[in-house]
Amino acid sequence: MSTTRSLPVIISAWSVPVLIVGQFAMVAVIPVTVVLVAVERNAGLRPLRWFARALAASYLAGLILWAAGPDRAPSLSKDLHPAVAAVIVAAAVATAVAYHVSRRRSERRQAAPIG
Repeated sequence: MSTTRSLPVIISAWSVPVLIVGQFAMVAVIPVTVVLVAVERNAGLRPLRWFARALAASYLAGLILWAAGPDRAPSLSKDLHPAVAAVIVAAAVATAVAYHVSRRRSERRQAAPIG
């Protein structure tokens, strides 16, 4: 599981939980999109695709539930169910942790002596 370095992916993945918990859920669409697009376009980040897709799907589900609500609040943060917010945060943290784990594994493989 070899992963290339990608500063935008890791910064965006860690910023999603901060934005959700900090009541800026609508702004989190930007880092979610950055994670998804960067992971899908970069072949070196292939091991993170399922994590990025899960993050995007969970955020999209929360956004759709908010938009489809009969009496939605003007802010996604105010109307986002705590369980949905927890799923989004968990998916973002899982994506970030998977990135770090895959980076460590690839660095260990490169540093291991041959023979």
